[in-house]
Amino acid sequence: MEDFGISEEKGMEVYEGDVVKGMEAMDIDLSSTSAKILDLLRRFLGVQQRRAKAYARWHRGFSEYMAHGGDLAYQKLCADITTEFNDCSKQVLEMESLFLMPDISRNDLACLLKDVQAEEKQKLHLTAKIQILKKAGRPSERLVSHEHCRFSDTAKHECLHVREITEEDGTEDAEADAEYDNSLKEAIRGVQDAVTSINEHLEEVRYEIEALSPTSFSGSVI
Repeated sequence: MEDFGISEEKGMEVYEGDVVKGMEAMDIDLSSTSAKILDLLRRFLGVQQRRAKAYARWHRGFSEYMAHGGDLAYQKLCADITTEFNDCSKQVLEMESLFLMPDISRNDLACLLKDVQAEEKQKLHLTAKIQILKKAGRPSERLVSHEHCRFSDTAKHECLHVREITEEDGTEDAEADAEYDNSLKEAIRGVQDAVTSINEHLEEVRYEIEALSPTSFSGSVI
């Protein structure tokens, strides 16, 4: 009986040791998963910073184009910006896939990145639309091209654009201007809405980083 008691006590010690080891292994797994999530979220914020810099460069280039012209330089800028945005999107899509992997399994964060991608796509589309509209200008203020006019000499030409302005013409011009203004305002409002939504999602990301950070108890964030 005494031997049985001793063996039971030893068995209990072994059991408790296995439990402790199992808990330690679980803590290591959780710590490893948190580190992976933190790395992905920080990489995502880095991609968003790249996008912000690309937009700033795009806006500056467009302002210079509107002020001084230069079609080739502007076209090259648009091509460079498109390449940059495509690379950013590719990286975020890869992050989405990683969040869905079994070792992380954070569908909520994958959905968050997916939502940001959708808003970024809308923002990009509307920003391009705004630039196209501004390049064209309001219909009533657009410059007349004399490419097809008949020139009698170097000083004079017969302008084919000259016509008598009727009340109907004036109404059409006003309607065209109103349609242009509404399209521009709608696009600008759409960009603002997209930016607001993106910023809200980025705040969620920062809160997640703070919660997972080992130094979160001190209020430290990235």
